[in-house]
Amino acid sequence: MQMNPNKDTQLCMSLSGRPGNFGLRFHNHLYEQLGLNFYYKAFSSQDLPGAVGGIRALGIRGCGVSMPFKEACIALVDELDASASAIQSINTIVNTNGHLKAYNTDYIAVAQLLDSHRIPKDTRFALRGSGGMAKAVASALRDGGYRDGVIVARNAGAGQALADSLGYAWQAELGELRPQMLINVTPIGMNGGPEADQLAFPVEAIQAARTLFDVVAVPAETPLILRARMEGKQVITGLEVIAIQALEQFVLYTGVRPSAEQFQQAVAFARA
Repeated sequence: MQMNPNKDTQLCMSLSGRPGNFGLRFHNHLYEQLGLNFYYKAFSSQDLPGAVGGIRALGIRGCGVSMPFKEACIALVDELDASASAIQSINTIVNTNGHLKAYNTDYIAVAQLLDSHRIPKDTRFALRGSGGMAKAVASALRDGGYRDGVIVARNAGAGQALADSLGYAWQAELGELRPQMLINVTPIGMNGGPEADQLAFPVEAIQAARTLFDVVAVPAETPLILRARMEGKQVITGLEVIAIQALEQFVLYTGVRPSAEQFQQAVAFARA
């Protein structure tokens, strides 16, 4: 990738507990292909107020926000877009002359994927997780007309609150529940984590399900997705989520929407 930065180059970035290379490669590839004077860099930080203050002070154009910062960043921005305000979780900050506006493109990505994979509206689902990304996924399900769902979360306070806010049931463990769609929105199966080799759901539940949806994007083929494929199930992967949400972030930062072919080329480059 050839970059020729100058004093007018606009910087975009990401903040994550575990920075990866997908966003960096995806955005920088498109900047180069489209001739845009931008550069993207991934960061982590133990000083979130300082990091967000730096976005404002240094004129950084955009910032992707990942776990575990999606809720903590809310108090540090100036304005919430409807996509973030409705679910009180953000994944994108856009800086316009020092004014920080936050969005949630995770919500947009999940809504698109439910539609493109033609998941029937009467599908019964269980969603494991209760954090910021879980709010985005569950809200996209609710707004998409999926009424029969259960939030599975060991954190009783957060799990019950999420379920109550969206009209779903809550339980601490999956137990004997065997829904048609299982959705993992926890770090289980994530590279580098303490549960990297574990399945987010019991094998019996996977075998009984029709669709497995894992929001974990690294690796692209998590233990859950691998097992689901082995069982012949329909899958929706975290790679699909991260690609679509990154595209929507790119549009917010630059005002330019790549063609479908340019998008697919950028995804392939980012995965290589």
